[in-house]
Amino acid sequence: MTLQTKKQNHDLTNQQAYILAHRKHHHMIAFFRLLILLVFLALWEYATYTGYIDIFFFSSPSAIVKYLYQMILDSSFFMHTGITLLETIVSFLLVTALSFLTAMLLWYRNSLSEILEPYLVILNSLPKSALAPLLIVWLGTGSKTIIVAGISVAVFGSVINLYTGFCQADNEMLKLIYTLGGDRKDAMFKVILPSSIPLIISNMKVNIGLCLVGVIIGEFLAARRGLGYLIIYGSQVFQLNMVITSIIILCAIAMGLYKIIQSLEHWYKKKI
Repeated sequence: MTLQTKKQNHDLTNQQAYILAHRKHHHMIAFFRLLILLVFLALWEYATYTGYIDIFFFSSPSAIVKYLYQMILDSSFFMHTGITLLETIVSFLLVTALSFLTAMLLWYRNSLSEILEPYLVILNSLPKSALAPLLIVWLGTGSKTIIVAGISVAVFGSVINLYTGFCQADNEMLKLIYTLGGDRKDAMFKVILPSSIPLIISNMKVNIGLCLVGVIIGEFLAARRGLGYLIIYGSQVFQLNMVITSIIILCAIAMGLYKIIQSLEHWYKKKI
């Protein structure tokens, strides 16, 4: 066996050991996450069973599972969850497109960005729950109002973050583009966008959660279906099983949507 072959086998062994250690680390993290959740649920169930906490006000894991099963049987789970999920996805896609195009436009026109930046900051800092009653008056009740509410929560901050990221691109690369006779279009598509893909994906991670928050705010005020409506209705009639089950479903939706975007991020990292 030659020295080169021995070196290759040694490198291959080290690589396999690294992969095994990496997998073991992730399995350990997943195990402890699951363990913490199971311990919390067990303590919660035990506290309600022994009377340490009042099941009327705090419900219990077993009661929540029973209520969730009932929702699946009468198809209300699919109706309310599907509506909230659809409104969140539509809001997210519109926020992604609007913020991306607006940030590009602001980068292309510096004077426009100087004019609009104070307004973007003000609108981003404005509590979006204050806009919801106005949206109801202007647009009425229904999915249109809820989608707009979801957009309003995320779009202004997203525009600011993307525009700031575009402005922080590598100046040396931009100078090279301009020196070789390129224009701002070339700078955008050859330097700004390729270097901003991690920022765009990171921004999408934040936006998916914000859109879900905005949709729930809209459903609190302007819906007769959806998980936000169930939370408000359940709190009004003291159906805490309904409220907590809806919150848990929202957590599952948020986790699922986040994992989808995280998978996109992992795919991009493998490509580069």
